[in-house]
Amino acid sequence: MTTATIDASPAFFSSPQDVVDRLGEVGYLASPATATAVYLASVLGKPLLAEGPAGVGKTELAKAVAKVAGAELVRLQCYEGLDEARALYEWNYRKQLLRIQAAPDGQEWDATHDDIFTDEFLLTRPLLTAIRREDPTVLLIDEADKTDVEVEGLLLEVLSDFQVTIPELGTVKAARRPFVLLTSNATRELSEALKRRCLYLHLDYPSTEREKEIVRSQVPGVEDALAEQVVRVVATLRDLDVKKAPSIAETIDWARTLLALGRTDLDEATISETLGVVLKHATDHERARRELSLPDAAE
Repeated sequence: MTTATIDASPAFFSSPQDVVDRLGEVGYLASPATATAVYLASVLGKPLLAEGPAGVGKTELAKAVAKVAGAELVRLQCYEGLDEARALYEWNYRKQLLRIQAAPDGQEWDATHDDIFTDEFLLTRPLLTAIRREDPTVLLIDEADKTDVEVEGLLLEVLSDFQVTIPELGTVKAARRPFVLLTSNATRELSEALKRRCLYLHLDYPSTEREKEIVRSQVPGVEDALAEQVVRVVATLRDLDVKKAPSIAETIDWARTLLALGRTDLDEATISETLGVVLKHATDHERARRELSLPDAAE
């Protein structure tokens, strides 16, 4: 089952400026550092590790790259307890059992074995799916820091040689290297071995000016003054050391909420009434009301 490796990068972009321009067309405003990292990952065929707090656009970056490149997005959502069967592949044991039971009487085991360990019985998971695709592909390994250390060993083979060894079938080599983006919220330090195989990009919350640009691009009809108020209040909330800081997506949701309510000004009463759009814990609400001297929403 070995396929010939084509040692070619996806070459989705021609320059960092091309990254900025094309991602901007789908509403993702890339900084120079982000554009350069994405461009290099494309032309060098190297995985890109994007690390930073939750909600700064790491996952959206992969979606935007796939969209502008006309590539299929294959996503591996990482979580504690993720294993090889869920990340790479597993055999359809029920179907294999049915085939064994249907085998002619007297058939040798070797013949039965060769019959049940074929593509027909293989259930491919995200990593193997991305490797086997011949069309342009973006592989998103989302929240890699949530996996167990053992899963990193699996990723090392995949990201080093873009190949997977299946004992029953042999080695599957990528016909076309996918564009690989790993994201991490830095809740756990990833291994040095994994980091060595990747380019690195740190994404943090944007400046108020950049976030205002994002809001204006994602929320048609929002006035400049209201967008300015929203991003400045969100920045203040992030500085309060809340349990869950508002993400960029929640900033956008807040602007949309205010438009839906017909509000043109983010005064204290409006903040209090709509605080649940950006803060998702009761303790965070209490802290915000105390620090910002907000009225109780029930008043």
